[in-house]
Amino acid sequence: MNCKPQGQRAIRAFEDFVSTTLESILQRHLYTPSQSAALNFFHHVAANVPAYKAFLAEREINPSTIQSFEDFQKLPAIVKENYILHYPLAQLCRYGQLEGCDMIAASSGSTGKPTFWPRFFTDELQIATRFEQIFHDSFYADSKRTLAVICFTLGTWVGGMFTTNCCRYLASKGYPITVITPGNNKEEILRVVEELGLNFEQVVLLGYPPFLKDVIDSGIARGIEWQQYHIKLVMAGEVFSEEWRSLVAERLGSQNPYYDLASLYGTADAGVLGNETPLSICIRRFLAEHPDAARALFGESRLPTLLQYDPISRFFEVEDGRLLFSGDNGIPLVRYNILDTGGIISYDAILQFLAEWGFDPVATLQQNLQARGIHALPFVYVFGRSNFTVSYFGANIYPENVTVGLEQPVIKEWVTGKFVLQVKEDADKNRFLSVVVELAPGVEGNEDKRQTIVSSILSQLLRLNSEFANYVPIEYQTPQVRLTATGDAEYFPIGVKHRYTRK
Repeated sequence: MNCKPQGQRAIRAFEDFVSTTLESILQRHLYTPSQSAALNFFHHVAANVPAYKAFLAEREINPSTIQSFEDFQKLPAIVKENYILHYPLAQLCRYGQLEGCDMIAASSGSTGKPTFWPRFFTDELQIATRFEQIFHDSFYADSKRTLAVICFTLGTWVGGMFTTNCCRYLASKGYPITVITPGNNKEEILRVVEELGLNFEQVVLLGYPPFLKDVIDSGIARGIEWQQYHIKLVMAGEVFSEEWRSLVAERLGSQNPYYDLASLYGTADAGVLGNETPLSICIRRFLAEHPDAARALFGESRLPTLLQYDPISRFFEVEDGRLLFSGDNGIPLVRYNILDTGGIISYDAILQFLAEWGFDPVATLQQNLQARGIHALPFVYVFGRSNFTVSYFGANIYPENVTVGLEQPVIKEWVTGKFVLQVKEDADKNRFLSVVVELAPGVEGNEDKRQTIVSSILSQLLRLNSEFANYVPIEYQTPQVRLTATGDAEYFPIGVKHRYTRK
């Protein structure tokens, strides 16, 4: 392989990244039609990626016949089974050259067998822009000395190393950001914050939401005064409620949840696909308080993650309720089905919808005269995988509905937030809704606490889930709640990834 073109490609991309303002990147879609960009991307992949050439040939598709966006939409979607796992790894890369990538991440699917995802330095630069959106628009990190603490697991998993690299690229661009990588070692994270935090104007913790909450709660238990460090959070990997955001913000001493806690929609397959913005958070918080509006907009009785995305970088489509995206990476992907359910909404459409409900999120943010993060980018909403519901009298019940019940005042101090939702049968074969709840360390369960939790879960199910309220007979609506100690071996074994539902 000739190394010169690879080096030139890296230099050119890095120069572009460092010299191009965030604003100009986020405005590209206003001047370049994203559908045309997706079509051009298809032709590039069809010409230069051997596996995709073979994929099309096996289906008797001639790339030259794909001339319009309507043609593009008829292309078969690719998934892991028919594409990623079907061809040799090198053949999935540009020009069939695995050596054209300088990093490989691994992801484990539902089978536990890892899938490998190679990428090159230039692939990371375009993802670094998603981090720049959060650090610039939400955290004002272009002018504040910032310590970025990487709390994602380090190793072959995508989160830790990818995030570390992207934060360093922002430092190269001139952001006064310093990075440290304790990974998911809680003791080391707390030591880092206590010993280094006051050298900076703010500290950003980047990690999975439940883990970051555990870090924060553990810090409070040992007397750490989080507010003195001006903590900000960047999260990925799980849908959380606005009650959760408010709870964590309160424990951090944050006064501004629109700007202090932001989530990414990230995957091993293609890096970060979209990110929360102050505008998307403002909208989501309104929808959390108005479940009828949320149902009208999203069509479900649960609140998805709501993000904005750059359609030139990652082009989204929806097919049969599933999100497809196209985007360049070490393995370029055309109409890739990631198996997440969700949808897309244009910027104008969501503002018009909210106006009909009497809400103007742009005006709400602009009450702060220095407000950032208002960009005319499209929105994508993500429910995640749809197989974590339970069906009860024909009503789909989501863990998110129960979560809100456990995040109410007083109750949130008693519990860890973990629970197991099941539909069970009694001796007479009558079905009932079972919720096993994990108590926080040192908290003793009693009947008063249990009844308070029952009432809270029931009231939130009735408020948030119209199917539950209308399908389930009143005498079967009250859940049967059982409280267990922290780390219960049957329901909450320590060190095992938790599942919120059981069949």
